[in-house]
Amino acid sequence: MVIFLGYILLWIMMPTNKFYLNWLPQIQSKTNSTYFGEQGAHMLIYSFPILFIAALSCLYLHLGNNCNDNNAKSSEVNNISRFATWRRPVLVKGPLGIVSWIELSFAIMFIALLVWSFSSYLHGMFAQISQQAPAHDGEQAWVAKLEMSGLTLGLVGNICLAFLFFPVTRGSSVLQLVGLTSEASIKYHIWLGHIAMTIFTAHGLCYIIFWAKTDQISQMLGWDKIAVSNVAGEIGLLAGLAMWITSIPRIRRKIFELFFNTHHLYILFVVFFVLHVGFSYSCIMLPGFYLFLIDRYLRFLQSQQRIRLVSARILPCDTVELNFFKSPGLSYNPTSILFVNVPVISKSQWHPFTITSSSNVDPDKLSVVIKSEGSWSRKLFQKLSSPSPLDRLEVSIEGPYGPASTHFTGHDMLVMISGGSGITPFISIIRELLSLANNSTGKTPRILLISAFKKSQDLAMLDLILPVLGTTLDISPLEVQIEAYVTREKKSAENNRQLVQTLWFKPKAEDSPVSAILGPKSWLWLAAIISSSFIIFLVLIGFLTRYYIYPIDHNSNTIYATSWRGGLNMLLICVSIVITATAAFLWNKKQHSKEMTRIQNTEKPTPIASPASWFYNAERELESLPHQSFVQATRVHYGERPNLKKILMEIEATNVGVLVSGPKKMRQEVGEICASGFANNLHFESIAFSW
Repeated sequence: MVIFLGYILLWIMMPTNKFYLNWLPQIQSKTNSTYFGEQGAHMLIYSFPILFIAALSCLYLHLGNNCNDNNAKSSEVNNISRFATWRRPVLVKGPLGIVSWIELSFAIMFIALLVWSFSSYLHGMFAQISQQAPAHDGEQAWVAKLEMSGLTLGLVGNICLAFLFFPVTRGSSVLQLVGLTSEASIKYHIWLGHIAMTIFTAHGLCYIIFWAKTDQISQMLGWDKIAVSNVAGEIGLLAGLAMWITSIPRIRRKIFELFFNTHHLYILFVVFFVLHVGFSYSCIMLPGFYLFLIDRYLRFLQSQQRIRLVSARILPCDTVELNFFKSPGLSYNPTSILFVNVPVISKSQWHPFTITSSSNVDPDKLSVVIKSEGSWSRKLFQKLSSPSPLDRLEVSIEGPYGPASTHFTGHDMLVMISGGSGITPFISIIRELLSLANNSTGKTPRILLISAFKKSQDLAMLDLILPVLGTTLDISPLEVQIEAYVTREKKSAENNRQLVQTLWFKPKAEDSPVSAILGPKSWLWLAAIISSSFIIFLVLIGFLTRYYIYPIDHNSNTIYATSWRGGLNMLLICVSIVITATAAFLWNKKQHSKEMTRIQNTEKPTPIASPASWFYNAERELESLPHQSFVQATRVHYGERPNLKKILMEIEATNVGVLVSGPKKMRQEVGEICASGFANNLHFESIAFSW
C-alpha cells in the first residue's frame, strides 16, 4: 500500500518543476552508473514499483487461495454491505455503458489527473516562452506555444498509455488484487484507447501544423540519432489510427476478423513509440506492457497444445456443449471463461465462452456451451451436427480466466436474469451453489432464475443447469425457482421436440487435459517469472551498457543512437521473458507428465449413452432423469416478456444480488431498476463480455 500511494504521488508530482528540477536530478545523480546510465533512474522510478506490486500481488493471491471458507464468507458479507452504494449503477444508458459510482469516481480522478498534468506542463512551458517574449513577435510566440502544446499533449498521452495494457492482461495479478478480471475490464481498455488516440492524434496534428507554419515540413522525414525520431512517431501513430478506426463498434461487429487482425499492430505501435521517445522515457509505460508480454507469451505456450475433447452434445436449439477432459488439480471459480480455437474452422480466431461446469462438481471435466449465433459458431454447429459425424475435432484453448473469488454466497438471495445464451454464466453459479449446499454446513442463498428465450426449443438450455448424472449431489437443499419466458410463441411446441445428440471423439496420445499453464501453484510461478525475468533483464542491460554502449558514449547520451539503445533494450526484455517463462512452463509440464501419461494410456470403451457413462459410470441422459423437484421449480410463460420491475420490487429479502447476462437493453433495464433507489436491497452486477 505504501508503494502504491507513493506511485500515485509520483504521477501527481510528475508535471511539476519540483519533480523535474529537484527530485529527478537528485535520483539520477545517485543512480547514474556505467551499468545503467540515465535510464537506471527511470526504471527505478517508473517500472520497479508496479512490477514489485505485481509480484507481491501474486504471493497474496496464492495465500488467499488457502483461506478458510467461513472467513471468506464473512468477508464477502462485509464487503457487500461496505461497498453496496459505490457498486450501484449511476450511468446506465450512454456511450460508456453501465457505470457504477466507484467506476465513475475513478474515471473522474483519472480525467482530473490528465487535466492537472496538461495544465501544469503547459503552464511551465508557456512561462519559458513569456521569458523569451522580447525576442519574439506575437506570431512567433503563437507558433512557439503551438509547439509546446503539441509536446504537452504527447506527455499527457503517455499517461493513458501507461495504463492501457493492464485491462487486457488476462492473467494479471494486479487486476485480481483489486477484484477485477480482464473480461470485465475490457471497457476500461476501450476508454483508455479512445482517450489516448484522441490525444496522440492531436499531438501529431499540432506538430504538422507547426512544421508547415515554420517551413519545416521536411522534419516529418527526420530520424534524429540522439533526439526524438519523428518518422518513428508517425509510423506508430499510423498503426494506432488503424487500430482505432477498426475498433469502431459498427466495423468491429460486422468485420470482426479485420478488427482482430489489425489489433496486432500494437507491436508496431509500441516498438515505434520506444524508438520515437527513447527507452528512458518509455519506462513510464513499460510496467503494463511488461506484464502483458509475460501473459501473452504464456498464452502462446498454452495455445500450442492440443486439448483432449471428450464429447459434444448437440442441443435442439442450435447449441452445442463441448466437454473437455481436465486435470483434477485445476480449479476455477464460477463465471470463468475459456478461449477456444478450432483450427479446422479458423486458425486465427479465438472466441471466449463462459465455463458452465463446476470444478467442485465435475473434477475431471470442463464444459462450455456455444450458441450458434455468429459465422464461426454456425460453422462449428454445422460441422458437429452433419449427417456424417466426426470422430475427432482438434481444439486449442487459452485459460481458464476468472475471478480470484466470488461473493455470491454473501447474499440472502440471488436473482439471475438472462436472455438467450446469457444463461451460461448462471449454470456454473448454480452448480457451484449446489455443491456448497451438499457439502457445507452454512446457508446458501435462495435462487430465482428468470430466463427469456425466443422459441420453446431454446428451453433445452435449462437442461444444462444440473450436472450430468452419476454424481451424488442432492438438489433439495438448494432452494431454486425458475421462471422461463418464451417470447415468440403462444404455446408449447411439444410435437417438434428433438432429442439431444451426443458425439464421442477418439483421443490421441499427444492430447493434453485442460490444466493451468503454470500448474496448481500458478500465482507463485507467476511471481517467480516477473521477478526473475526483470532481474535477468537488469543483468543483461547492465552488461550491454557497461561493455558495449558506455565505451562509445560514456553516459553523455550524445554519441550512441537513442533508437538503437531502445531497440536493444526491448529485445533484451523479450529474451528475459522467454527464458524464464519457458523454463517455468517446461518444469510444470514435466511435473504433470505422470498424470498425462496415465490419461493417455487409459483405454476406455466408446460410451453408448452420454458423458456420464465415461466420467461417472452413469447409464442415463440428464434429460431422461426424473428430477421432480427441478421440474416443479420451473414455470414456463409463453407469449410474454418478464415484468422485471414488478418482480424485483416485490422481493422482500434484505440482501439480494441481482445478476444480469444478456442483451444490452435487458442489462440497461435491470440497471435502471437497481439504480432507481426505490429498492436499496438490490445489489446489481452485469455479466457481459464484449470485444
